[in-house]
Amino acid sequence: METRSIRGFHDVLPEEIKRWHHIEEEAKSVFELHGFSELRMPVLEFTEIFARSLGTTTDIVEKEMYTFQDRDGSSLTLRPEGTAGVVRAYIENSMWARSPVTKLYYTGMMFRHERPQKGRFRGFYQIGAELLGPEEPPSDAELIAMVWKLLEGIGITKYLKLELSSLGDDNCRPRYKEMLIAFFTPEKERLCEDCRRRLGTNPLRILDCKVKGCREIAARAPRMIDNLCGDCSRHLAEVRENLDSVGVPYVINPGIVRGLDYYTRTVFEITTEELGSQNAVAAGGRYDGLVEELGGPRTPAVGFAVGMERLILLHQMAFPGGFGREIRVFIAHMGEEARKKAFQLASELRGRGVATETDYGQKSLKSQLKRADKSGAGLTFIIGEDELNRGVVKVRNMSASTEEEMDFGSALELASQSD
Repeated sequence: METRSIRGFHDVLPEEIKRWHHIEEEAKSVFELHGFSELRMPVLEFTEIFARSLGTTTDIVEKEMYTFQDRDGSSLTLRPEGTAGVVRAYIENSMWARSPVTKLYYTGMMFRHERPQKGRFRGFYQIGAELLGPEEPPSDAELIAMVWKLLEGIGITKYLKLELSSLGDDNCRPRYKEMLIAFFTPEKERLCEDCRRRLGTNPLRILDCKVKGCREIAARAPRMIDNLCGDCSRHLAEVRENLDSVGVPYVINPGIVRGLDYYTRTVFEITTEELGSQNAVAAGGRYDGLVEELGGPRTPAVGFAVGMERLILLHQMAFPGGFGREIRVFIAHMGEEARKKAFQLASELRGRGVATETDYGQKSLKSQLKRADKSGAGLTFIIGEDELNRGVVKVRNMSASTEEEMDFGSALELASQSD
């Protein structure tokens, strides 16, 4: 037996988790300020949910999903992304009947069988949000501004660029697909095998191909943003106007395609040049037909997802070294009676909301003080037989390297106020 994790999956260790908590708490705060509520979905769904929503010609459905047969013969899939599960829950629980606007956010693990590399895993975490109901451009802008506010809040926007575009809708996209077919057909023999097949199924997928030769050809292809109908052009213009009004910086990138079939009109990506080829940190867009495609009523919607592992890498760059204090007080003791008193003091401090550690045994004072230093505690209480008899405790300020004696009550008050 090999004691190791599965390739492409990873542990989040205790020394890393403070950053995760910080980002998750910031996301919850920002999202709930915008009226979003948390939804927790199962990690397993019927395969059809993803095949119908993502598109059967997408790389995720064709190559990357973890799919298996259940005992009853049904096909199940570990979720590769969050939006399809949110929409399934929205329909199944008739959320559409409760309010004309539904705002949901989620966090959790996703699964895709792809090549692991920096910032990309087979088992990875996402934070996402979906706004269902409104079709007006301000809803797109609000969602985009919200994710930018989250990234500002965790201090990493200096590494990021917001890119915006439009994929049109059912009025202008069919004509655009015909233009792509006409463009790519003479180049067919130079395309990779997958793209030759996509030419007959969904030529938009060619624009998202990662093969160098296909990318070079696609760079010369007609652009959707230059062939939008009037309604889609006006929609994008109003999204831009709203983003401008609140000072959210962006650039227009006509090359954004997104790898999922459900997107319509607004699409966006937030990218970085700090993580090599895996440059997308967050992405999303409008998907006005997905709820209806999965059996619900016509419901316009817009959403996004953020990759947690990539946020963590950027956060480590912005805030190197340790992040967050593990322990506020460490209580060192000498002697059995002092150990009992330390146990009582630790319990009282924790009752006051003060993170506290103490030694369980009878290690030397030197050993305990080393542990106190490693714990990151701001204060160390030291109790021996003499201190116990006099009803005092030595309080050492670890950062200032000062020490003074206090009665137990004063020490508890100081620790309760200390940062």
